[in-house]
Amino acid sequence: MRYRVLGGTGIEVSAYCLGAMMFGFIGNPDHDDCARIIHSALDRGINFVDTADMYSTGESEVIVGKALKGRRDDVVLATKVHFPLDDGKTVNRSGNSRRWIIKGLEDSLRRLDTDYIDLYQIHRPDQRTDIEETLSALTDLRAQGKIRAFGSSTFPAERILEAQVVADRRGLGRFRTEQPPYSILSRGIETSVLPTLQQHGMGAMVWSPLAFGFLTGKYRKDQPVDLTSGRAAINPARFDPSLPKNAAKFEAVEALIELADSIGRSLVELAIAFTITHPAVTSVILGPRTMEQFEGLIAGADLVLDDAVLDRIDEIVAPGTNLYDVEWRPESLTSARARRRPLDERAAA
Repeated sequence: MRYRVLGGTGIEVSAYCLGAMMFGFIGNPDHDDCARIIHSALDRGINFVDTADMYSTGESEVIVGKALKGRRDDVVLATKVHFPLDDGKTVNRSGNSRRWIIKGLEDSLRRLDTDYIDLYQIHRPDQRTDIEETLSALTDLRAQGKIRAFGSSTFPAERILEAQVVADRRGLGRFRTEQPPYSILSRGIETSVLPTLQQHGMGAMVWSPLAFGFLTGKYRKDQPVDLTSGRAAINPARFDPSLPKNAAKFEAVEALIELADSIGRSLVELAIAFTITHPAVTSVILGPRTMEQFEGLIAGADLVLDDAVLDRIDEIVAPGTNLYDVEWRPESLTSARARRRPLDERAAA
């Protein structure tokens, strides 16, 4: 296992990070089985574990906390805050306010059964909260010893830059890491996010290296796709091979399978190795649900792609191109109300 320093913190983390999103009722509800996966990851040299308070409404954190008993000091533990926990209460129970961050951290510490978090991350941007408010709360928590470092997740480049500028001007702690989506099919962050992280010495721990299953080889051109199960059921329009907008994805998958075969490796191994080749990427997050999936994901830990293979990947999917878009979309795009003056103001104008 290779190790890299995380965002100038001096903390060394494995190039593979174990993601715990699928641990709990949304994925694998068997706590003992999940613990076996975690222990196997640690035994293989992975020392970086990432979860979030909203994964299975806190159950993932409970599973991770139990599994790390007796091994906590050997692990760089990361979790996240932002989303509501679906407990029937919503007012002031989400977002990036000081109030919610402090409440979220205390709850995460309890569920993880630890007295500190190595990397505490803001799960998504929050247009309602001034970034200074967020950074101030995180800086205080670090001063109290409850967190060692903090970062962001799925922030666009302009929000990352804003946070760095505000931290500098206000004398606050700054985001040391960013956790963006990145895969061969989703290379949009190469345009501005990854260069911004490099410019500010931030670490990147990337998620969805398999493009939500597209790079497993499960979804193939000219083969039927069950749009009622698995990830395809969540967003059928992204996986339907009959839709013209999806043609480029399926064509790319076929070409990538051929490329993986030519070097004697699986498509999964090729896809994961690609992500950690970029000089801005510190670690890639693996999110297995079962031990079998974990074995397939870690099988390529020794794979280093040469320039010929990387050149061919660039030919299949051009740098900076998103064939599978999973990047964050701001309210200005998702809410019509954010783009329109109230009707009475429009009439008056």
